[in-house]
Amino acid sequence: MSSLEAVTRGLELAGQRHVLQFWPELDEEERARFLQDLDLLDLDGLRAHCERAAAAAAAPPAGGDRSIEPVPPELIGSVRTSDPESLSAWREEGLMQISQNRVGVLLLAGGQGTRLGVQYPKGMYNVGLPSNKTLYQIQAERIHKIQELADVKHGSRCSVPWYIMTSEFTLAPTQKFFEENSYFGLEPSNVILFEQRMIPAVTFDGKVILQGKGKIAMAPDGNGGLYQALVDNKVLEDMRRRGVEYLHVYCVDNILVKMADPVFIGFCVSKGADCGAKVVEKAFPTEPVGVVCRVQGVSQVVEYSEIHPDTAGLRGPGGDLVHGAGNICIHFFTRAFLQEVAEKFESQLKPHVAIKKVPFVDSEGNQVKPTKPNGIKMEKFVFDVFPFSRNFVAFEVLREEEFSPLKNADSAATDNPTTARNSLLTQHCRWAAAAGATLLDQHGKPLPPAASVSPADAPPAQCEISPLVSYFGEGLDLMLKGKNLRTPLILDLIKAQDLQAQ
Repeated sequence: MSSLEAVTRGLELAGQRHVLQFWPELDEEERARFLQDLDLLDLDGLRAHCERAAAAAAAPPAGGDRSIEPVPPELIGSVRTSDPESLSAWREEGLMQISQNRVGVLLLAGGQGTRLGVQYPKGMYNVGLPSNKTLYQIQAERIHKIQELADVKHGSRCSVPWYIMTSEFTLAPTQKFFEENSYFGLEPSNVILFEQRMIPAVTFDGKVILQGKGKIAMAPDGNGGLYQALVDNKVLEDMRRRGVEYLHVYCVDNILVKMADPVFIGFCVSKGADCGAKVVEKAFPTEPVGVVCRVQGVSQVVEYSEIHPDTAGLRGPGGDLVHGAGNICIHFFTRAFLQEVAEKFESQLKPHVAIKKVPFVDSEGNQVKPTKPNGIKMEKFVFDVFPFSRNFVAFEVLREEEFSPLKNADSAATDNPTTARNSLLTQHCRWAAAAGATLLDQHGKPLPPAASVSPADAPPAQCEISPLVSYFGEGLDLMLKGKNLRTPLILDLIKAQDLQAQ
C-alpha cells in the first residue's frame, strides 16, 4: 500500500489536496481505511478525470439528428414480421448452441435501487407476485428451464453460466443472497459474481466530492464499465475455459427478460453477427428511450433527446415509425468481439455525464444532503461499443412479451412494481388461454380474456406460471387444454404434474 506521503503527492498533482482536509480529525482505524481507499484510486488519471467531467457537464447537449438512418432491413429479424420458418430455424440454432455449452448470460447489476426506494440490490426485490419470487429467483429458474429444453432436444447435459456484474454496493449482499437461497438450485460454480470499477463523483468546478471526512463519494462507472471489468476480473478467460462463444447481456430490472433466448441467439449466430441488440417498437414518437440506428453508416444508439421531434415522428409507407427501434438493453456479443473491445477499443469509449444529487460534507465537516443536483457522475454505457462492430444486427420483439422494467417506486406512474407484476401476470394469463384453459374467479365465473387487458391495468387474473414449468408458454396445452382453473393460481411443478395426471 502507498504511504500517506505518496498519496498526498498524487492528490496535489491532481489538484485535489482538499481530499485530506479532515485527516487530522480521523482516528487510526479511519485513517487506515481511507488510505486503503485512496490507494485504489487512479491518482495518475485523477486530474484528467475531474477536468473531463467538469468540461463535459459545462458543454451544450448534443443536438441535431447527425444523419440518422434506420438499421437496414436485411440486418433486422422480428418476432412480428419474420416468417414462422425462420423463427423456428433460429430457435433450433439457439438451442443447439446452448446444448453445446457455447452460450452464457451476463447480468448488469451494479446499480443501487435508489429510485425504487430500497437499500439493497434490485435483483433481491419482491414485486408482489402470488409466489413472492424475487427477480433473481425468476431469472435463475429461466436458466434452469432453457438448459432443460436444450437437453431434451439434443440429449445433452448442458450448463449456461450466469455472470453477474455487481459494484461495491451490490457485491456482498448479492453474494449473501445467493448463498442463503442455495443459488436457487443452480450449480454455484456456474454463478460467477464480479465487480465493476468505481470512480469519484466530481463537483461542477472539477473537485472530488467528499462523502464523509474520510470517504470519497464513489459511483459505479455505468453499465459500460462491463468491458474493463471483464479484463479486471479475468471473465473473458473464464468464458474461454468453459468454451462460451456467445454472451447474452441484459439488465436486472426487466421482469420479462428471456434468459439466453434461443431465437435471439440463433438469429445472431445465423447472421454471423459479432454484436446484436433486441429492440421494441417505440410506443409513441417521443417515448424517452434510445433508438438503435445508424449514423453515417455506423451502428449505434442515439438518445431520444438528440432526435428532432419531426424526425422522431417520421413514418414509413406501412405506418410504422422510421426511427422506432427502441433500445431495451438486451444484447448479444461474441466472445471474440468482447476480446477485441477489451484489447483495442475500451480506451476509446467516451463517458457520458450524469448530473446527480450527491451527499457530501461541507468545509466545516457537516453532513449535507443536497436538495438539487450538485455533482457529476461519469458513466459509460454498454451500447457504446456498437460502432466497433463489423456485423451488427437488431432483433425486434414484442414489448408485452419481453420488456417491462422495474425502475421506480409505486408513487411513479410507470415502470414500477405494479406495472412489472401486472405485465408478468397478464402474460401468463395469455399463455393459459392460448393453451386452451379457462380462468375462473374465486366464485367460479369465467374471467375476461387477457387480450382485452392492458399490462398497465390490473391483470385479468392472479395466474402465475413458474419458469420451471414453461419458458415462453411452450408445453402448457398438455396440462391445461380444456381445464377450468380457479384463481388465484400458482402453476408450479407440483400443480403442473397434478393437472397432467387429471
